[in-house]
Amino acid sequence: MNASTVQKAPPKKRRKIASLDKKKARAGWFFVMPFVLGFIIIYLPVIIDSIKYSFNEIKILPGGGYALEFVGFENYQKALFEDPSFVRTLTGGIQQLIFDIPAIVIFSLFMAVLLNQNMFGRAAFRAIFFVPVILSTGLIDQIDQSNVLLSYMGETTSGIDTGTGRDTVTEIVSVADLSRLFRNMQVGRELLDYVANYVNQIYNIINRSGVQMLIFLAGLQSISPSIYESCSIDGATAWETFWKITFPMISPMILANTIYTVIDSFTSQSNAVMNYISQVYNEAGGQVVSSAMSWMYFLLVLLIIAVVVAVLSAYIFYQRRDV
Repeated sequence: MNASTVQKAPPKKRRKIASLDKKKARAGWFFVMPFVLGFIIIYLPVIIDSIKYSFNEIKILPGGGYALEFVGFENYQKALFEDPSFVRTLTGGIQQLIFDIPAIVIFSLFMAVLLNQNMFGRAAFRAIFFVPVILSTGLIDQIDQSNVLLSYMGETTSGIDTGTGRDTVTEIVSVADLSRLFRNMQVGRELLDYVANYVNQIYNIINRSGVQMLIFLAGLQSISPSIYESCSIDGATAWETFWKITFPMISPMILANTIYTVIDSFTSQSNAVMNYISQVYNEAGGQVVSSAMSWMYFLLVLLIIAVVVAVLSAYIFYQRRDV
């Protein structure tokens, strides 16, 4: 028999076995698919229309309906140079954000460290600090904002007018109180204003720190107890352990909470810029100008997030794990 007449068996096809990472990736897409489909079908057309309206002017047709007339950046120029309140409201919101971020992140980290200790009733205390987050969202928040009795009480109860424009009933401390407390210390007026402002806003800070506190708690509980045992054997104090072990290990959570706080502050219902844009939208012919304001506001938020990520990423510690 010739060798040429011998037919070789076809090579066996190797069955591709998906790796564990690819399986996890497919599972991840399965869970996010409802959001992706909803974004493409519902939100993406709205975003495209919003961009289109910001560069056009709405013309009402005599027979009914409307037509869009391209005007370029005229709506953006109106928002920046013709509207005197938009830029002032925008800069005021940014200044408030610069003061709010450190207070919220530091307070939530402080409470997470305390609630991570072994103590009686730890779960109850965690629930208590998270209750304001539930009460300040959704339907309960709308009921609270429309509470006529509280509005009436807020309008009729006033304290002594000190000439500073502040109500002494709603203030916990004043700058005068702090100046007497730090009389022998060379503390500037700006620092006293900063401390007095946030002592008087402690209720608002607690309401906005619940989610960040849970994220910090998750990060603290992910640190291996053996690391703390090694520090204790080496004679490290609690202060040294916090700054050398705890703080670097939860630095990625600090970045995540800072970004979350920025987005939460810029999109909350009490945000002055959001309320002003909604007010302009409800005015006659204000739909196109409010669209331009919204996109400038959105780009500014992205810029602030990019700056925060660029600054904090240089100090973030990521623990290497052996694969």
